[in-house]
Amino acid sequence: MIVGIGVDVVDVARFAASLERTPSLRARLFTEAERGLAVRSLAARFAAKEAVAKALGAPPGLSHLDAEVLPGAYGRPELRVHGTVAEVAVTLGVLRWHVSLTHDAGVAVAYVIAEG
Repeated sequence: MIVGIGVDVVDVARFAASLERTPSLRARLFTEAERGLAVRSLAARFAAKEAVAKALGAPPGLSHLDAEVLPGAYGRPELRVHGTVAEVAVTLGVLRWHVSLTHDAGVAVAYVIAEG
């Protein structure tokens, strides 16, 4: 059963400018394992974190650091949730996550499905 879906689109150049303008943003948005990636990959992961929030109904208090997108088998992205995100997911009955990322033509897109 689908508990929720979320999608988000990020302009890569605008996102890169935000990271340059506010260097501390990288540490506030991304886990240590994510921080060293190229800007287009960070933009896609930021989109995924926003899509996760949407899939959960956008409750207040979620931390971007509590949703982590890491490469899984064959490079397929895997979503790992902790803390605030995990708490809401458990409450809603989320048992499994599906995430798809892409970046092309200056935009990054993420689609997330929360399955119960």
